[in-house]
Amino acid sequence: MTERMVAVDGIELCTESFGDPSDPPVLLIMGTGASMLWWDEGFCRTLAEGGRFVIRYDHRDTGRSTTYEPGRPGYTGADLVGDAVRVLDAHELQAAHVVGVSAGGALAQLLALDHAESVLSLVLISTSSAVPGDRGLPSPTEEFMRFVSAAHVDWSDGESVIEHQVAYARVLAGGRRPFDEAAARALVRRDVERAHDFAAVRNHDSLPDGDLSHASLSSIAVPTLVIHGTADPMFPLRHGQALAEQISGARLLTLEDAGHGVERADRQTIAAAVLEHTSAGTAD
Repeated sequence: MTERMVAVDGIELCTESFGDPSDPPVLLIMGTGASMLWWDEGFCRTLAEGGRFVIRYDHRDTGRSTTYEPGRPGYTGADLVGDAVRVLDAHELQAAHVVGVSAGGALAQLLALDHAESVLSLVLISTSSAVPGDRGLPSPTEEFMRFVSAAHVDWSDGESVIEHQVAYARVLAGGRRPFDEAAARALVRRDVERAHDFAAVRNHDSLPDGDLSHASLSSIAVPTLVIHGTADPMFPLRHGQALAEQISGARLLTLEDAGHGVERADRQTIAAAVLEHTSAGTAD
């Protein structure tokens, strides 16, 4: 793997690549508020060993990328979409297969709508439609909402932040499988200690949209795979089903008892699905 800082348009984005640059490219977009570490290194290596050139990166205000003062982000949601293009350009890639999880899945959808030439295919994990509208979809679970409303964290205290993030990871796991707290704590601690200022991730909660697409998801023309857990507490399964229905030709893969995100128990299944999905229509 190779870590590389991309300096463009006055910002720096920390990227990391796996595999042979001559292989079909796969761009991984993590959810907002999460650095590229949440794309497990072993997962990335599995994709690379399957013949893909894999790139993961830190969003602004996460990890080692450009960080702004908490409460004063100097960018918009549309800029986060544009950052995906910036990463591809820096690696001299015209297009890639794009895999997004959670809000990263929304960014991937917007990328396909506004920068269709940059997207070979989509894999959308634990996410919902990026296009606003009254869709009658279920709200997050009661447990999720109780946590969000009652959680307290001192963002100036690293240990308090770690405890909060581990508790949040537990809720996101959905509660139907054993929760590996030791693994979650090790990842969260690494994430917090690696960041320029972890408190800046809160900027993602208050970003203005910027100039985002409002086109219909039915206009997405690339092959699309939707992957969704049956125990997702943030976006209950109906969100994934509706997303697959709105995008023409999209396929839906459900993960029994899986929560929100790419869980350890599902990494091999998801990696195999991504490899199969990206095996056709790749760039020369």
